[in-house]
Amino acid sequence: MTDFAASTAPADVVRRQYLASAAGDLEALRATLAPDVEWTEMAGFPLAGTYRTPDGVTSGVMEKLGEDWDDWTAHDDTYVVDGENVVVLARYTATHKATGKPVDVRVAHHFVVRGGHIVRFEQFTDTALVRDAMTT
Repeated sequence: MTDFAASTAPADVVRRQYLASAAGDLEALRATLAPDVEWTEMAGFPLAGTYRTPDGVTSGVMEKLGEDWDDWTAHDDTYVVDGENVVVLARYTATHKATGKPVDVRVAHHFVVRGGHIVRFEQFTDTALVRDAMTT
């Protein structure tokens, strides 16, 4: 039996990323990312764009979400794996700090995992629901 913490199986690497994110453990999250990772937040999302490097992803995405939202969490529930491709159906929940409005929105994430690290990520979500929670 493979040790989950050391497994290079694509779904295990992705699951460790979700667990690290939910725990606020940015060091563990960076450990799941390849040095040349490309992390794309969807157009229309507050942090839209492509971030590179593990530090770029955590400082440009995770830390910013923490600044603007209370308890931002991606709840992963369904994994579809095809070789190095992992698609995860999930739900974002959080409360916007400035407006006090909650968000609860479905999301799909597409990861590409090679050599035990996430090399590419792309987000798909209803960005209008996220923006609505950010406006008074």
